[in-house]
Amino acid sequence: MRLRASRSAWALVGLVAAAALPGLAAAGEPAATQLRVNVFPGFSNLALFAAQAKGFFARRGLEVQVQFTANSQEQREGLAKGAFQIAHAAVDNAVAMVELAKADAVIVMGGDSGMNNLFVQPEIRSYADLRGKTVIVDAPNTAYALLLYKMLRKNGLGRGDYTVKPIGGTSLRLEAMRKEKSYAATMLNPPFSVIAEMEGLRNMGLAVQVVGPYQGPGMFVMRPWAQANAETLVRYIQAHVEGLRWALAPANKAEAVALVADRLKLSPDVAAKAYVAVADPAGGLARDARFDAEGFRNALKLRAEIEGQWGGTPPPAERYFDLSFYDRALSGL
Repeated sequence: MRLRASRSAWALVGLVAAAALPGLAAAGEPAATQLRVNVFPGFSNLALFAAQAKGFFARRGLEVQVQFTANSQEQREGLAKGAFQIAHAAVDNAVAMVELAKADAVIVMGGDSGMNNLFVQPEIRSYADLRGKTVIVDAPNTAYALLLYKMLRKNGLGRGDYTVKPIGGTSLRLEAMRKEKSYAATMLNPPFSVIAEMEGLRNMGLAVQVVGPYQGPGMFVMRPWAQANAETLVRYIQAHVEGLRWALAPANKAEAVALVADRLKLSPDVAAKAYVAVADPAGGLARDARFDAEGFRNALKLRAEIEGQWGGTPPPAERYFDLSFYDRALSGL
């Protein structure tokens, strides 16, 4: 089954999701606080979709509009400019905002390891076969691109041994691999990794099995906004965690699968297989969206090693995250 994801298509899905929001304020009730949330399409949004559909945001006085982004550069710039208040994506993007764009972004919640696998074209039989080939990434200097470089380096390929081409988010990279067979490799996660394997792309393995613990997707915001809207942020995190708990409860599996299949326009079999991956306690979504401090420190080490940032020695990880909002949220659940 093919999942096509042009920018306009994902924007339409985002609008449909927003239109489905329950719980608009009745006459005489305070108007709901409106939030714009920017994400990449994928199964990492399971909690977000569930919190919308089951009314967890609405019960906490929030009206959440989901926007899908085409690439991380667009997302980082949009957050810095205030086009939306909340971003869910690989938290290494928040580090890039702080270090490269000098934007005061801060990570406030975890999510998962990224659940990334390296996929290659069927004729690629080994890492050595990637020498001289083109690998495709979202942005060349953040997050999963760095994971890709590290996997290749650990298997004997340096940056000069292959060509890097930025394409955009995961859905766009899968479509590019289908259309252009010279694109030899990329990183994919659910549901796109499920689709890729069903369509015959070769799975070269899970990234964390090569690079170790890794904090992938999480939630980040602009620090001044968080400080000025602390109560709103706490309520958002509470509803998000409630959505995650509901979605991962075994009794709700069928409904959760159907929900994501509808939001991402997936076939039932793809959605069901992807759900199994993200619900796995060992390698799927982090319970209660907890932040993996060890995994984040490893992500910083990866940036220092691959990009040569900070002279090769990363600064204290606490510079980039503030879990006080998360801790308040959980204490109130």
